[in-house]
Amino acid sequence: MHRVCILTDSSAQFPHHSFQGQDLVRVIPYDVELSGINYPEGKDVKVGNLPHSADHKLNPKLIPPSEERFAQWFSTLGQEYNELLVILQASQLSQAYQNALQAAASLQGSISIQIVNSQTTSAGLGTLVQIAAEAVNNGASASEAEHLVRSQVPHIYSVLCTPGLSYLHHAGIVDRAQAVIGEMLNFLPVYTLEEDRLTPLEKVRNYRTTLDFFVEFLEEFENLRHIALIQSVPPLIQETRTLRQVFQEMYPNTSYSEHNLNTAMAILFGPRLLGLVIVENID
Repeated sequence: MHRVCILTDSSAQFPHHSFQGQDLVRVIPYDVELSGINYPEGKDVKVGNLPHSADHKLNPKLIPPSEERFAQWFSTLGQEYNELLVILQASQLSQAYQNALQAAASLQGSISIQIVNSQTTSAGLGTLVQIAAEAVNNGASASEAEHLVRSQVPHIYSVLCTPGLSYLHHAGIVDRAQAVIGEMLNFLPVYTLEEDRLTPLEKVRNYRTTLDFFVEFLEEFENLRHIALIQSVPPLIQETRTLRQVFQEMYPNTSYSEHNLNTAMAILFGPRLLGLVIVENID
C-alpha cells in the first residue's frame, strides 16, 4: 500500500505539465448544469460555446462533489493509500471544501484524511498541489506536506477581470442588479482573490487597461516563485504576448505559465475571464 495520496478538484490548473509526485495526485471532478441539463464531470461543455452573458434560462451552475461522492472517493483511495491530503479551491467559490469535511467526519477516522481550503483556485490551487506532491515524493509525510501547503496559502494572490457579472450572479457572488448594470455599461470589474475572499478592486473600460493594472499589481512583489496568466476565450493573443515579455523582463528568474480558461472557471466567471496568479517564494 502506498503512503500518501493528494486529492484536488477539477478547477486546478498545474503550472507544469509534469512534476515530481504527479502519480500521487488524483482529481475529483465538478459537474456542470446548463439550461437545466446536467453534464457529469463537465463533459461536452465547451468554454468557447458559452455566451458572454448568462441569462436565467442558461442558469449556469458549477456543481461540487457531494458529501456522498467525497466519501466514496475517500473510501476507494483509502484501499490504496495510508493517508489522504485533500486540497480544494476557495470555499467562497464552492461548497466542495465543506462537503469534504463532512464526508471525512462521516467516516469516523477510519482513514487518515487532512483537508485544506486553498483559498485560491486555478493555477494557484495547482501550484499548491504541485508543492505537496513534490514534498511527498521526496519523503514528506501528509502532515509535513500539509504544513508546507498551509504556509504557502497566504502567499498566493489572484487578480481576476471579467465582464461576465451575470455568471458571478448565478454563482451567488454578486446580486442581480449589480450584474445587470455592470454588463449594460460594459464594465470590466477587477477582483482580487486573497484569504478566501473575492474582493472588487477596480472597474476598467477595456482589456488594455486591465493588462496595465496587472503589471502595476505585479510590481508590488519582489521574490516570486511563479507567475501564471489565465487566458480568456477567445484568447487575447497580441496582448498576452506583450504581457509575457513584460513579465519575463521584470522577473527573468521566475517561472511563468499560461493557461486556457478551464470549464470550472468559465462557469463561475464567464468565458471572457482574464486572470493573473502570483505565487510568492517563501523559501
